[in-house]
Amino acid sequence: MRAEAALHATPEPRAVLELLKPITWFPPMWAFACGVVSAGVPVADRWTVLVFGIVLAGPMVCATSQAVNDWYDRHVDAINEPHRPIPSGRIPGRWGLYIALVWTVLSLLVATTLGPWGFGAAVVALALAWAYSAPPFRLKANGWWGNSAVAICYEGVPWFTAAAIMAAAFPDPRIVVVALLYSAGAHGIMTLNDFKSVEGDRRMGVGSLPVQLGEERAARLACWVMAVPQVVVIALLAGFGLHAYAAAVLGLLAAQGLLMARLLSDPKRLAPWYNGTGIVLYVSGMMVSAFALRALLQAEGL
Repeated sequence: MRAEAALHATPEPRAVLELLKPITWFPPMWAFACGVVSAGVPVADRWTVLVFGIVLAGPMVCATSQAVNDWYDRHVDAINEPHRPIPSGRIPGRWGLYIALVWTVLSLLVATTLGPWGFGAAVVALALAWAYSAPPFRLKANGWWGNSAVAICYEGVPWFTAAAIMAAAFPDPRIVVVALLYSAGAHGIMTLNDFKSVEGDRRMGVGSLPVQLGEERAARLACWVMAVPQVVVIALLAGFGLHAYAAAVLGLLAAQGLLMARLLSDPKRLAPWYNGTGIVLYVSGMMVSAFALRALLQAEGL
């Protein structure tokens, strides 16, 4: 036992990488890319901003949020997913907290390369990441607040940040509105993500929406929350005269509707399946909308 304890006195590098969850970095990196596209600024003019911004959005800020969440959720994870790095002991002692703190500092250092807009957005995102998991706020204790915090961090903040630093100014209001709409829809994505931890959440008093509303009602709500903002985006794009882009987003939403019908037949079992299928269509609509805004701004600039 002593030899085993000595062996795990410091974290295994593989366990640290698992704690930072690279698979979760995609959404904010994708949203940042959407912001870059929507700004309408030639990427070649600011390619260093693109590189540092994507690194900040994914491997830094998002990874920080994962470390913070796993540290403060270690008791819940001991029930739901005991194989995770902290409850399994592969990251021993208080190393999970230390990694979260170090990654917070490193994120802020990277953010300084992106000017005041990038740094300010990083501060907001990191504050929400800590408030989501850590007391005294622990926003995740209530699914309404927690899902909102994650949605804005994963979609709205990266999109806004990219558009702001590419333009070196406050983004066009139409970009801000579309980014906010997709952030609102991401609240539903977060609700579906909570289906994997219903048992532990219920036992530990975490009020996720599947716990509060029941799994069937929570799934229906998630579908509506994902769909309605996309309908508004479609209407806006059509109103801007971007009919081909609006039709493309409409087609993606229609396909999501078919998948949602299957999801609602067995939400608990099919939530992971929908996260791997319907969400791909959702984020594809984000990029289509970003290119639509780019075309609009470039046309107006002629």
